[in-house]
Formats: sequence, structure tokens, C-alpha cells
Amino acid sequence: MSSASSERYSFIVVANRLPVDLERDSKGNQRWVPSPGGLVSALTPVLAAHEGAWVGWPGIPDVSPEPLHSEKGYDLHPVTLRQRDFEEFYEGFSNATLWPLYHDLIVTPEYHRHWWETYREVNLRFAEATAAIAEEGATIWVQDYQLQLVPGILRHLRPDLTIGLFLHIPFPSPDLFRQLPWREEIVRGMLGADVIGFHLDRDAANFVHLARSVGGLAGSHTGQPDELAISEYCADGECDLDTDVSAREHHCYRATVTTATGRSVRIGSFPISLDTSEITAALQSADVPALRSRLGDPEVLILGVDRLDYTKGIEARLDACEELFDTEALDPASTVVVQVATPSRERIEHYRTTRARVEHTVGRINGRFGEIGRPVVHYLHHAVDKTELVNLYAAADIMLVTPLKDGMNLVAKEYVCAHPEGDGALVLSEFAGAAAELHDAYLCNPHDIESIKRALLSAVRDLRDDSTQSKERMQAMNHTVMEHDVHYWAESFLSALATPAGGEK
Repeated sequence: MSSASSERYSFIVVANRLPVDLERDSKGNQRWVPSPGGLVSALTPVLAAHEGAWVGWPGIPDVSPEPLHSEKGYDLHPVTLRQRDFEEFYEGFSNATLWPLYHDLIVTPEYHRHWWETYREVNLRFAEATAAIAEEGATIWVQDYQLQLVPGILRHLRPDLTIGLFLHIPFPSPDLFRQLPWREEIVRGMLGADVIGFHLDRDAANFVHLARSVGGLAGSHTGQPDELAISEYCADGECDLDTDVSAREHHCYRATVTTATGRSVRIGSFPISLDTSEITAALQSADVPALRSRLGDPEVLILGVDRLDYTKGIEARLDACEELFDTEALDPASTVVVQVATPSRERIEHYRTTRARVEHTVGRINGRFGEIGRPVVHYLHHAVDKTELVNLYAAADIMLVTPLKDGMNLVAKEYVCAHPEGDGALVLSEFAGAAAELHDAYLCNPHDIESIKRALLSAVRDLRDDSTQSKERMQAMNHTVMEHDVHYWAESFLSALATPAGGEK
């Protein structure tokens, strides 16, 4: 990493986090550490080609590092967050208000006015940092729910910019979203973009219907100076909707919304995927026999890989396995379950409660069915590097992906990518976004333990029978993932962003 010059950029990604994290060791020394992930893989070549920039938080509060140049060929512009910002903007409004609201109220959202004020302040900070480094007519791509006000603020600060917004989590039904006290401001902020992208047709349609019903609301501001400032930034939000819905190639919903000011905003579904080349490369060094030997050479190896989040349905899937062991539909002596549960948002109460319940369930199952030196459930509460993760994918007979609600869930696609020959089986929640594309999986209702059990037993039965149909299903899903990878996703969105509204590129 080297210092970046104070130039302006034609292409800028704006995200809550930078693609690198600033870490501080026990002696107080700081260093930049790469942050792996599909989004970084997708956007790196685009940023490098445009000699662009990435605006984001460096991962440590109360530090203000200088802009720096990435070895990947683009610049990084850190945005400072204070400790209070982290607590109220990130842990508070983003993850204790918006996250549960957007995930169908699995837990009750908390609505606090001071969290909202901090959310607005931080969004303004990100927008101002972006506006300051964008050249005339630049393209800006804003990422995710933490920054939904940024497009509207940028539209006010820099009307010359082309702005895209992509939401990586589900978007709720209008009835649920209307609970949010600041619903008009969020919609207006999002409508500052030229293109708004979602994973699924349903999410895009939810937003269009919401904009029709909420976007026209006006006069609800209290008159406080800071509220009026944001209202001015987001003035395009009053919707006189002219909605044109078209095109359904590869689950691609498209609609055009015309705001009261006459500006067109395009809404669409752009299902994200993964960098398949990373999985394919890691498969070359996978040692499946050695890994299965370490696990006791089970007849059936079941795998779950998740952030430890209440939306992921980990407890229900473990309960389903326990009931199958109880009835001997699955033999605990010849079955191993590996559950990777990466730590996540551990300062938030609901996450701590979820961890306690999951770990209690793991202990109960191992206490009932395990033997000395041979647990039935191998539970890992730490991050697993990509090489080991792909080895687990390749070794697993059955992948359990059972979120109660998920925008996409790339774990499902990673597992499918790791089985090009059609071996293995994917048990997938019908409420994961990936189910819209991976419809050859063994689909289940994660709210219904009997449904999970039926899907799991069907997968086990087909694998034991060496079913040709099962292999064909896996190969079909593998083809889908390989054809529509993360680069396809990025190109699709940026192509839409580069196309004039109502016109052909």
C-alpha cells in the first residue's frame, strides 16, 4: 500500500467498509489487511480499469488514515467513524433497525431517533467524501442498506453524477416497511440513484410498490434545520409513478419510475454471484480423503456454513438433525455434522442470544449421541480461510443452507461450484434468494422442522442410491452458477447504469 494522490475519479465505489481492514496489534501498531469477499473480487477489475476509487470505513473507529493506493490498481479513501457513530449508525440503526425490518421481523426492530440522526450524519459524511473526489460526470456505485441516503444527498451535491445503488439484503413488503418512522426519507434517498438494483424480482417489485405509496408523502418534516437539509438533498423522492415493467431474462425484473421532478429512476433485479475462479482454483489443492479421515470417515457428512446470525436458521437445522438421530432415520454413529458459525455483531443482544441457543443445542446433541473422541456435531465458532472452506465444501455430501430469510446466500452457490461432477446435494431454504436460481436444490421451509427433515432425508436417500437424477440436478445448478458469476453480475448492473433511461445502449 502507498499514499494516494489527491486526484478526481471517473468511477467510485461507496461501501460501508473498505476492501481492506485497518488492524491494530497489542502494541498499537497498525497495518492494512485484505478483506476477502465476492464484492471485492467483482469490483476490483472495474476499479482498476478506470483507475477508480473505493470510499469506505477502515474498520477501526476514531482513526483518520490518509488515502492510499491499492496494489490492485485503485485508490482507497477512508471515511472516519467515531465510536458513537459505530454504535449508533452501524450497530444501532443499520443492524438493530433496518436489518430485522428488512428480514421480515424475525426479531423486533428498534426505533430510536438518535440512531436515525447518526445514520443521516454518517450518510452525509460518505456523500461529501465521494462528491469531493468525483470528476465531472463520474459514475458512482453505492452499496447496501447502510448507505441508502447517499444517492439522494449526492444528487443534491453533484447533479452531474451517474449514481447506482445496489441493495445486498432483501427488501421488505410495503406493509412492513411502513412501520419505519423515517420511511419517506429512506425512499427519497434511494430515489436519488439513476439505477437501483436488488437480488430478486420480488424485492424490486416491493420497492416499486412502496415508492408508489410512500414516495408522494410530503409535509411530514418537523421544520428542524437538519431535517430540512436532508429533505432538500432528497427532493426527487416525491413520486408521480410512471412504471414500465419489462424483461425477465435470468430473473431480471425491470421497471422505470418517474419522479415528480420528471427524472427517471430504473429499478431492476440483478442476482449477485461469486468469483467461480477462486473456488475452482482452491479445488485443485483440496484433499477430501484426508479431511473425511480426520472426521472419522462418516458415511454421511453434512455441512453448514454461516455467519452466526438469527436469520440463518442454524438452530432449526440442528433440531432437525437431532430429531432424525432420535428416530434413527439418520444413524448418529455414521453421520457427522460440521457447522461453521463465523462470529458476527457480537455486541448486539440478539446475536449473543442466538449464539447461546446454538451452542446449547450443539452441546445437547453431542451429549446425547456423541462418544469420547467422536462428537456428532463439529462446531467452529471462528472464521475459516478459503482453502479450508473449499475443502469442506468438496468433502460434504450434503450442504444445509436454511436461512429464515436471505437476500441471496452465496454459500449455496459456493457449494454447488465446488461439485462440478454432480456429486453432493444442496438442501436450500425457499426463503434464500439463491432458491430463485438454484431451483434444482432440495427446497425446504426453514420455519418447518418437518420440511427440513424431509428435504434432508430425500438428499440422503438419493445419494445412497447414486441417483442419476440427483447428479443431473447438481450439474444443472453448477452450470447456472458458472454462467452467471460475479463478473456477469457487475457487468449487468454497470451496463444498465450506462444505458440512458428508456434507451438502448
